[in-house]
Amino acid sequence: MDKEWMSKDRLSHEYELGVEYFLQFAMKNANDLDAIPCPCAKCGNLKKKNVETIRAHMYCNGIDLTYHTWIWHGERSTSGKSNNDSDHQIGLDEQKYVVEEPIDMVHAAYDGYAENPTQFTKLLEDAEKPLYHGCTKFTMLSAVVKLFNLKAKYSWSDKSFTDLLSLLGEMLPDDNELPLSFYDAKKSLRALGMDYVKIHACPNDCILYRKEYEDFTNCPTCGVSRWKLGQKNTIKEGVPAKVLWYFPPIPRFQRMFRNKEISKELTWHADKRVCDGHLRHPADAPSWKVVDHKWPDFATEKRNLRLAISADGINPHGLMSSAYSCWPVLMITYNLPPWLCMKRKFMMLTLLISGPKQPGNDIDVYLAPLIDDLKCLWDVGVEAYDAYRKETFSLRAVLLWTINDFPAYGNMSGCIVKGYHACPICGDETYSTRLKHSRKMSYTGHRRFLPATHPYRKQRKAFNGSQEFNTAPKPLLGNEVFERVERINCQWGKMSGKIQSTKDDVKSCWKKKSIFFELEKNKRWSSCEIRPFGNECEDRFGTKNGRDQNVFATSLLYT
Repeated sequence: MDKEWMSKDRLSHEYELGVEYFLQFAMKNANDLDAIPCPCAKCGNLKKKNVETIRAHMYCNGIDLTYHTWIWHGERSTSGKSNNDSDHQIGLDEQKYVVEEPIDMVHAAYDGYAENPTQFTKLLEDAEKPLYHGCTKFTMLSAVVKLFNLKAKYSWSDKSFTDLLSLLGEMLPDDNELPLSFYDAKKSLRALGMDYVKIHACPNDCILYRKEYEDFTNCPTCGVSRWKLGQKNTIKEGVPAKVLWYFPPIPRFQRMFRNKEISKELTWHADKRVCDGHLRHPADAPSWKVVDHKWPDFATEKRNLRLAISADGINPHGLMSSAYSCWPVLMITYNLPPWLCMKRKFMMLTLLISGPKQPGNDIDVYLAPLIDDLKCLWDVGVEAYDAYRKETFSLRAVLLWTINDFPAYGNMSGCIVKGYHACPICGDETYSTRLKHSRKMSYTGHRRFLPATHPYRKQRKAFNGSQEFNTAPKPLLGNEVFERVERINCQWGKMSGKIQSTKDDVKSCWKKKSIFFELEKNKRWSSCEIRPFGNECEDRFGTKNGRDQNVFATSLLYT
């Protein structure tokens, strides 16, 4: 039936005929006539009513004009699949990227890069060797991989995993190839590129023992020993006092492109994305387009990665009374389609900053290895093999955003997020008042952001007893932020004292020069802000995403 009647006047004869046809269609496909989803503009198929109530709602409220395919009333979707079928298909599509065959895993790790033929041969044998004589469902490698997935999924301890392997080894035939301990199982998987680096750190967060400090036994800043103290303050040499766990992202990026299916989806943003001016994917955002505009050579290669990192503190023990805190730093690849980029497999853990205290303002010390790899990916690039297109190319990457809550945002960006200058937008012009009796800060002056003719600006009693005619402060540009933070001399470490700065910066809302400024040499284009996707971007990039939608991105954009 022609559904043009849905947009007709509700008093017209066409609308009346359309309503009756719809009700007949709905009753024909309904299991219960007293519980039919109501398609009116107010209910939106979320509430179930009887037929008479639905008829009244369709005349009073009108039908939802976006409800073109009546999938909630028995009509098949235009693709021939219902919502449940589509969800099931998406689930199957996701599964094929998450589950890999052992042979494919070995080739993904070594395809075109087999620098160690002996190790490659050993892995290939493990991927083809049956778990025991006559076993057809599992190989030695596939069994270990599946058991490791269960260990990670259900948070088994290393000791319990060792006990499980020992028990399974006794249950299986005597000629089985299953490793008997967690250590042996981990050694068999390390060759697949699932390795990590343990970097010793100063307990006071002053330095990492790498590069020029690699052979030091005491921190050159605070003098604290590198090694852990035992009973009676005896030094346990060889046991680090604090460790940073670093998971290098470059080998994992290379491996993603060695998988044919994943390599194909890593160009989804360029090949399959619908470009209609609406913000449906990060590729539609102004920040992405700024990179394309500023560096066209980077944008030409659609396989180049656009990344975001997220950091926050967690309590790994799950006890509110425990003061122990560790900080994971996750990396997200936005080249993938929306239903894959936030999946567990593609959210890479790159850093794990151990406790017991949070790094706070000194988080830049721990981000240094990751920043070095990001600079390599941006300035030089790395060689990668594209299994889908069967060619080798130079892979580069850019960091677009950091994703944090407000306190972590202050630590990452170096901006003060509490006290008299807590607002990153207003900065030194923040309207802040310290409440005398509660000893807390109060932030007012929000009427400055309203239109100049808004009636709230002239009201007195409902606000602070005065009218507001001041204009909203303008966020600092990237070069203005850099000029301010460049003069700040910040010494890292919990024992290093206060921030040293010039007299002009005493009242500044910036407390350090963030390590993210090292990512691009042209500092004039660097910015650190909470940025609205507003009308100022519409003229330049043609986006239809205005201020009235209240869409904000907390970003650290270095472009």
